[in-house]
Amino acid sequence: MNIEEIKNSHKLLKQYKYTWAPIEKGYNNRTLYINLSNLEIKEKPVTEFMKAKFTGGKGFGLKLLWDATTPETKWNDPENEIVINTGPICGITQYSGTGKSLVVAISPQTDIVIDSNVGGYFGPFMKFAGFDSLELQGKSDCEVIVLIDETREVVEIYEAPYFLVDSHHLAEALTEIFSDDDKGKKNVSVVSAGSAADHSLIGMLNFSFYDVKRKKVRLKQAGRGGIGTVLRDKKIKALVVKTKGVKGNLNNVIDLEAIMERGRIFNREMRELDDSQAEMRTKGTAHLTNIMNDYDLLPTHNFKFGNHPNAANIHSNIYKERFTQGVPDGCWIGCNMSCSKGVDNYILRSGPYKGESVIVDGPEYETASSLGSNAGIFNPDFTIEANFYCDTYGICTISWGTILGFVMECYENGILNDERTGGFKLNFGNADAAMDLLHQLARGEGFGKIAGLGVRKMKEMFAEKGWGDPKFLFDIGMENKGLEYSQYISKESLAQQGGFAMTNKGPQHDEAWLIFMDMVNNQIPTFENKAEALHYFPMFRTWFGLQGLCKLPWNDVEPENNALSDEPAKVPEHVDNYVTIYKAVTSKDFDKVELIRQSERVYNFQRIFNIRRGYGLRMHDAQPYRAAGPVTEEEYLSRTERYDKQLIDLLGMDPEKMSLQEKMAATRKYRENRYEQLLDAVYERRGWNKNGVPTIEHLKNLGMDLPELIEVVKDLQ
Repeated sequence: MNIEEIKNSHKLLKQYKYTWAPIEKGYNNRTLYINLSNLEIKEKPVTEFMKAKFTGGKGFGLKLLWDATTPETKWNDPENEIVINTGPICGITQYSGTGKSLVVAISPQTDIVIDSNVGGYFGPFMKFAGFDSLELQGKSDCEVIVLIDETREVVEIYEAPYFLVDSHHLAEALTEIFSDDDKGKKNVSVVSAGSAADHSLIGMLNFSFYDVKRKKVRLKQAGRGGIGTVLRDKKIKALVVKTKGVKGNLNNVIDLEAIMERGRIFNREMRELDDSQAEMRTKGTAHLTNIMNDYDLLPTHNFKFGNHPNAANIHSNIYKERFTQGVPDGCWIGCNMSCSKGVDNYILRSGPYKGESVIVDGPEYETASSLGSNAGIFNPDFTIEANFYCDTYGICTISWGTILGFVMECYENGILNDERTGGFKLNFGNADAAMDLLHQLARGEGFGKIAGLGVRKMKEMFAEKGWGDPKFLFDIGMENKGLEYSQYISKESLAQQGGFAMTNKGPQHDEAWLIFMDMVNNQIPTFENKAEALHYFPMFRTWFGLQGLCKLPWNDVEPENNALSDEPAKVPEHVDNYVTIYKAVTSKDFDKVELIRQSERVYNFQRIFNIRRGYGLRMHDAQPYRAAGPVTEEEYLSRTERYDKQLIDLLGMDPEKMSLQEKMAATRKYRENRYEQLLDAVYERRGWNKNGVPTIEHLKNLGMDLPELIEVVKDLQ
């Protein structure tokens, strides 16, 4: 089917006319609600109360989702919503990293709220078209496309019966269809999932942007927690937004010059310091691969080990050679991080698009690890190809890589065999079997469909079938709250263990990345120090999600005098940039203390949202033991000197008088006890009781003692 046939196959089901109005100090002051069951489309006001308590971005999404659902709502109930949100700073083009969308939904994997921070142009374009948030509720009885068109001031729902599903072709086709001409392609953005999202719980969303230099549609991902699965369950083929264009001061900020001044300073830092610091402009986040390997932090063989002799094959310089250089690789207009690297003209070697020349967006570090070392595969061609297919099929590369590591360890331990996998020999390093499994998932067949359930459901299934020791399965299954672990070894960083397992949504690195502060630099040695870090950094990073910001410009390139500041880990000069920008956009009184309080209000709201759904307690912050220490003899023996020394220095034991099993048991008892002590310290610092429940007194102090929240927590005090 060609473009013209696809265009002609559209059938308009509903049109809603709205009146565009200028943004006021970063806000449209309205949201858009669409119910796919009855084709209802309406606008909702954004009140001053909503802005005061929830700020924007993820905060708006959580509030709208709370109001739309009940404690019993399941991920595939019609009343579950996907809510796409912007923030007051989102969309400005005079400072880097301001083009993020924040997406929330009840997750198929976790049964609690998932939130995902994503680049691409959809969020800013939706904001410029007139709306701070988009609520998608209900279920269609046919495949549909939702269009928000600023140029005609309409919202339309189309039936979309054509066969295109996978994102790289679908986004290209819809960009072509809804653009007035070639120049207009840069004013269209598409959200889609893909064929694997139809058959798994780990589906993700692709947000498109048109690369005017390459003249190609590119993709950024809202990857975690299965939101793409929700999209496809609602029979949404795609969301499309079309805008008149981006120029000047569309956010109507009150002090544009203040923002431009901070932008100029940051751009100078990127020009002068990036090559000696993070090399973001040439390697993107893939610059971390060799650093993580050097510090024993690169997940290898399902998080057993932190480095590998073959890691040189996936060194960041290898990816630098593959990435196209010398082009502005920003995923939003005006961003000078230029970190959205891509591999151009890659010829696919497998699958339904074999022989096709494509652009591969990435790999980023998380993908280089998840679709590389964690599966014991040190072949960049495998990683690049798997990266492409995960994206176009619409599944999360982080979750898929952690799933691969888990099933490969199960295979090598006899929990899985050729009969149970349908003939796949899923030993570590088997790139061919790993690729075939991915394609099988996209077809909704065999063991691929089982793998698409995720680590939690697989380990429960394997234990129930009697295929392996349940205790071992739970020790090596790298998930928390149902979400697969992000790609860092946390065994020697107690703070990072908390930074993963104490998250509201599950172990994702966007809340707290404290490994270097804790393990390498020993800046937070006491429980009190760690608790303070696990308060400040998750709250600070939450703020990016309230505003529509990327975190990379905060600390991936630092001012040259940052090490001389009082708190270098916080990058205070950049924190001051954000304080200045927020005031310049909104005209509100604001400082770095109120920045944290804005986040605390939303963070505690999300915790209580989880509690309302039957989760959010201490038991749900438990971590798999592999995140804390050596599960197997092989792991202990690989670091015998380290672990034996800890027995001597920390426990006063003599390892020479102990068997290997005794040493492992003592190590485990010590590490598990330390984690429990960390929970106590962090809960106290966050204003929660020992069961992880926000206290009513703390909610009052934050101004979040809302009746609906008190009702949830009052019996848990």
